[in-house]
Amino acid sequence: QVQLVESGGGLVQAGGSLRLSCAASRSIFSIDRMGWYRQAPGNQRELVATITSGGSTNYGDSVKGRFTISRDNAKNTVYLQMNSLKPEDTAVYYCHTRFDLRNYWGQGTQVTVSS
Repeated sequence: QVQLVESGGGLVQAGGSLRLSCAASRSIFSIDRMGWYRQAPGNQRELVATITSGGSTNYGDSVKGRFTISRDNAKNTVYLQMNSLKPEDTAVYYCHTRFDLRNYWGQGTQVTVSS
């Protein structure tokens, strides 16, 4: 079992930055892939970014060049650095991982970007 707890969301102005954190309840050293997804009201949940244990990253087209995903295995934490935020980035952001053939999601953290 893996518990995921997100933090770092909030209200920011367009052009600002936020860093989201996802703390796992156990070591993520052996977990190959972790990621961030987001869901805005009325929209489907979409991929934001993923990162593997080897450091390979993948980003959704809408955030590429502005967001950076990273992981600190020693701290059992995955981060999402969000720069140049736009109002369309407003959504609930969810941390995700897969462990022991099961999917785990965090509770979500709200990010609101004002214009």
